[in-house]
Amino acid sequence: MDIQELEETLARLPSINAIRIVGGKDGIREVHVLAALDKAPKQVVRDVQSLALARFGITIDRRAISVVQIGPERLDPGEDRPAIKGVHEIPEGAKTTVAVTLGWHGEEYIGTATGPAAQSARYRLVGEAGLRAIEDLLPGEALALDSVGAPTIGMRTVMVVVIVSTGERGEEVSVGSALSHGDDSETVVRAVLDALNRRITRLE
Repeated sequence: MDIQELEETLARLPSINAIRIVGGKDGIREVHVLAALDKAPKQVVRDVQSLALARFGITIDRRAISVVQIGPERLDPGEDRPAIKGVHEIPEGAKTTVAVTLGWHGEEYIGTATGPAAQSARYRLVGEAGLRAIEDLLPGEALALDSVGAPTIGMRTVMVVVIVSTGERGEEVSVGSALSHGDDSETVVRAVLDALNRRITRLE
């Protein structure tokens, strides 16, 4: 088990500002979470458990997770990750256009995708628009959305995307996930960012 990868993935949950995991011979012994005040501690614990299970197949005992909450005025959030500024759907008869706007280091990056105005195509269009917005942040790479879906893990829906890219390092496959909190379009974009954030932040 890669503790660092698990920490980096769980740190992308919207309510988590920092996380530290202590491993042992029998698996995970302790999980220390610094969280924002927008969610109850029990909900933060459930989010950590759900994402760890969905992404890595790891079951974390809730008793091993400790949560400390602190207000945003006490933290410096930084700008090391792109932020979602908006996801807009524009109906055009039988077609629809999705526009995704990301903000990073004071700049805005916009991507669009057009396709059938069908519910079954919606997730893919949002994911493709998100990739188009990210392309300028990953120069020299070609990105394609391989698949997108929303499986149910326990009582929760998790958005999962698979992205294929080609560039200087050859072909790479990245997987991203995000817990659904009601806005499926934004959840798709968060999953896309989850798959690519580490590559984007390395550009700094």
